[in-house]
Amino acid sequence: MSLFRGKRILIGISASIAAYKSAFLVREFIKKGAQVQVIMTPESTKFVTPLTLSTLSKNPVLFSLVKEDNEHLWNNHVDIGQWADMMVIAPATANTLSKMAHGECDNLLLTTYMSAKCPVYFAPAMDLDMLKHHSTQKNIEKLVSFGNIYVPVQEGELASGLYGKGRMAEPHDIISFIENDCYKKMPLYHKSILVTAGPTYESIDPIRFIGNHSSGKMGYAIAEEAANQGANVVLISGPTHLEVSHSNIQLIRLESADEMHQACLQHFEKVDVAIMSAAVSDFKPDTKRHEKIKKTDTNFKLNLVKTPDILHQLGQIKTNQILVGFALETNNEIDHAKNKLKNKQLDFIVLNSLNDKGAGFKTDTNKITIIDNHNKLYNFELKSKNEVAKDIINHLTKHLNDI
Repeated sequence: MSLFRGKRILIGISASIAAYKSAFLVREFIKKGAQVQVIMTPESTKFVTPLTLSTLSKNPVLFSLVKEDNEHLWNNHVDIGQWADMMVIAPATANTLSKMAHGECDNLLLTTYMSAKCPVYFAPAMDLDMLKHHSTQKNIEKLVSFGNIYVPVQEGELASGLYGKGRMAEPHDIISFIENDCYKKMPLYHKSILVTAGPTYESIDPIRFIGNHSSGKMGYAIAEEAANQGANVVLISGPTHLEVSHSNIQLIRLESADEMHQACLQHFEKVDVAIMSAAVSDFKPDTKRHEKIKKTDTNFKLNLVKTPDILHQLGQIKTNQILVGFALETNNEIDHAKNKLKNKQLDFIVLNSLNDKGAGFKTDTNKITIIDNHNKLYNFELKSKNEVAKDIINHLTKHLNDI
């Protein structure tokens, strides 16, 4: 999933020859799933047409303080500024930078900038001597001191025919810069997290297996939320139809408890956190038949042996990792969860009970209680599994901040 999916992005365009690049910037944000609204200064419409940008953004382009079709109505710059999750001014001319730095508001772009409460990125575009000028450098410094984020200019051939710094960053570089800047501010930036999800299937013969009703939805939601908060995630999944969409998730598909055991051991020492939400089979057949068992075998018996206790083993070998377990219980839920928390040396455990309607396997909702290693309980209401994943990851973030 793109960082920008569903985000509301306001793109401001001022009067520079680099305005043609803004069309590509709009297109890239749209391709990444963002909602885009373009605001142009009146002079910038001489460099790239509003028709082009409205077609690409799928929204009418705004460039006047009053509405085109009715001069008695205005474009509400306050509403526009507060609508946005992010504002990107590209290109930002020396003139526009100066007005931004000194609080001048003589067009819709500037009044919207002054009203915006979201992060504002600005990508200058101008000739090299204009960029070097003391006033421009002071204006950039002032804008950064206000909390705006400067997207550095690039070096190359300029419209004047000179060669040097002053070119607006290329659209893909602007997007990469913003992505990196956003990730650095996320609570789990540079954290590596292992998540297990789904059931395991233990083969009886080539056709049949021992399994459980886990859909994997909870684990996948946790992996997505951890990635959304900046983590690099290894998702080890048993059999499930689910897919991942976030580029920060490495998906490893497998089938049996033994395979999950080996995969967890392989990755555990490299991660900061392990969240073990998979419903691993506790038993497996002592032998796997290589041919289908026929119905004529009326006295067929199945001998079972225990599978590896992955969570317990990780608790034994952990060093600095945060280890999170899950407990799905049907009776004496709190006591069983606390015993598991202690015996497996967990940092906290996520408990859900099959006695709670809407919790457990095959549902889109869950109701959890988190118990930390001081036996403190955190109770949560019934929510969608995506919202539950946010609660779990937010608790993890708080835990990481407290240690």
